Amino acid sequence: MVPRAQRKDHPLLFELGAPGLCSAALPECDVPAVRRSEAVPAALLAESPPPLPEVGELDVVRHYKRLSHRCFSVDENFYPLGSCTMKYNPRINERVAALPGFAHLHPYQDDADVQGMLELLYRLRCDLADIAGLAEVSLQPAAGAHGEMTGLMIINAYHRSRGQDRRKVLAPDSAHGTNPASCTICGRDALAVKSCKNGRVDIDDLRAKVNEDTAALMITNPNTCGVFDEQIADIAEIVHAKGALLYLDGANMNAVLGITRPGDFGVDVMHYNTHKTFSTPHGGGGPGAGPVAVAKHLCEFLPVPQVVRRGDGTFAWDYDRPRSIGKVRSFYGQIGVLVRAYTYIRSLGSDGLRDVAEKAVLAANYLAARLRPAYKLPFPPPFAHEFIAVPEFPDGEVSELDIAKRLIDHGIHPPTMSWPIHHCLMIEPTETESLATLDRFVEAMLDIAEEVRLTPEVVRSAPHTTPVKRLDEVTASRKPNVRWRGE
Repeated sequence: MVPRAQRKDHPLLFELGAPGLCSAALPECDVPAVRRSEAVPAALLAESPPPLPEVGELDVVRHYKRLSHRCFSVDENFYPLGSCTMKYNPRINERVAALPGFAHLHPYQDDADVQGMLELLYRLRCDLADIAGLAEVSLQPAAGAHGEMTGLMIINAYHRSRGQDRRKVLAPDSAHGTNPASCTICGRDALAVKSCKNGRVDIDDLRAKVNEDTAALMITNPNTCGVFDEQIADIAEIVHAKGALLYLDGANMNAVLGITRPGDFGVDVMHYNTHKTFSTPHGGGGPGAGPVAVAKHLCEFLPVPQVVRRGDGTFAWDYDRPRSIGKVRSFYGQIGVLVRAYTYIRSLGSDGLRDVAEKAVLAANYLAARLRPAYKLPFPPPFAHEFIAVPEFPDGEVSELDIAKRLIDHGIHPPTMSWPIHHCLMIEPTETESLATLDRFVEAMLDIAEEVRLTPEVVRSAPHTTPVKRLDEVTASRKPNVRWRGE
């Protein structure tokens, strides 16, 4: 084993310990002792205690504090992860969500005891409906894909109410992968619509595929290519002419807040990713929230219960909706995330939300313009809040993965890779980053492009500054080995 003093890495928690050390002091047992063998069936007992580390409290605190500084996070690093909108989360959101009157509520409390929370949720759903240009919103879905599923359930219920069982759901070939997955879960058949070279929907292919068996078209606008499809009103007209509905995946609402409203260009149903659009911490699988907004003809199908305002000004949960698709989540939604989203919306106001979109679009187009001399842009500008760059170098020996790994050496989280087209980097700066940070990212990307020309082996072997260097990613995924071998 390499002596600890000579190791660049921090020791494992198991190596810090020594027999007898403990992080907790428990009082003497104040109830009659019971033999373990009498309290637990023999078949459930291990032959020996688990090999847990014995470590003092201070060493535990220092160990995990050191590890925390190795994690990339929005608070410490630039995080241009395309399609994910990893932007800074104002601390006022956290302060409000942590207020005892919000944080300490129980979902089974009587309506009369939680009027403040009900009012907040009611006002939030009204704000989200106004931002969407639609009639009503349910806050119940727990995340974006869950919102998609809820929206498709509403679409199914709508067609059934008209005596129809439409099986087909269209989606552009650049759609999020969750779109066809949601269709399958809801018993519909997903069919791809081609995109043109400019990243927009191929209108001729759409016309050829939409028919009386089409339940809906699921579209993301701005789309995953980073462009706003200005054909959207024509697309809505084509879909509606066949009796189908237009569903908007609201993942990229960050680019259009206060500029345009989905309901105004023909959308019937949409979901929000409030954790992206309205700034609440997310990543690593959660938390999130995926409220669904619908046009007037779909309101009766929204999930129950719905928070409503009574004639006397008080607030309550309304279950009396006979055509509702029912509950889609336990209780009433991701309440903590929704409180944060409400705080963000009310803090900024309508002018501030438009400023969010304008700055997000400006930041993306600024980066694209500065990177264009060194990286290929497969879709023409202007872009929305994100764009795609392709590291297309003459020898072809440096991939997008190599670029991503080298960015880590610059203290920058890699952008999304290899999606929605092959060999690309999908870059989203968000509106919260300063010009200095954007320039630092550009300089890093241009430096890497120069390294590719002069010393490509440096890029292909990156990262060089991290405790763990380049991994065999296929083997690491299929056969993970998290033990330190001391070699």
